[in-house]
Amino acid sequence: MTLKDPPIARADTLKDTFDAVLLSCKAYDLDDAIKSFAPAVGPRTSIIPLLNGMLHLDVLDKTFGRERVLGGLCAIAATLNEAREVIQLQPMQSLTFGERDGGLSDRVRAINEIFKSISGAVASEHVLQDMWEKWVFLASVAASTSLMRASLGVILAAPGGKDFLLGILDECKAIAAAEGYPPRAPFLDRTATMLTTEGSPLTASMFRDIKAGQPVEADHVIGDLIARADAAKVPVPRLRVAYTHLKAYEKQRG
Repeated sequence: MTLKDPPIARADTLKDTFDAVLLSCKAYDLDDAIKSFAPAVGPRTSIIPLLNGMLHLDVLDKTFGRERVLGGLCAIAATLNEAREVIQLQPMQSLTFGERDGGLSDRVRAINEIFKSISGAVASEHVLQDMWEKWVFLASVAASTSLMRASLGVILAAPGGKDFLLGILDECKAIAAAEGYPPRAPFLDRTATMLTTEGSPLTASMFRDIKAGQPVEADHVIGDLIARADAAKVPVPRLRVAYTHLKAYEKQRG
């Protein structure tokens, strides 16, 4: 689908406050994004962040107040081509949001009515669980493909590849469980299947960003997991190697 002349709101011309703000930037652009949309946040504004991980929730809570910040996540396989056009790599997309304390509030129901026209959009009564499961999946794929500089299928075909991929998943799963959000069985089954599908071309956007020499969310996606693992005394040797690799990339990139 192509949107012709979509409406654009410029930060320097914002005058009114919005009912909802959909925040979908990368973690390293969060501070600038906040400065841009802050004038549009009023007493009744709901912010729906779709960033990976959890660190952004602390930043948004501190800036706007926890009562204004919902939980949210999205899943889409997309990239930019050489012409800087958005290319969807697979015909899948989802957008999930909800109250971080659970349940379906009046504001979530109201937003859901608007979002009904969006394919894959759904209100969740357990959005933090959903966010943690996405983080476990994303971190497993990002750490593996970024560290090995290869797709899941290529890693799987290498000696020890399957054990490495499932070991990364086990580390991420253990951290989520220690935080009070153990991944559910259907999610773990799907994820393990995706990680061990022979010939899979799947890579993480973090890996593609490295190939393109772009910034990466090393601290937000992997570093914060390690910090939580340390606090819970969960051993994560594979994640540590992946994180060192990402930080070395950032140093080299400058």
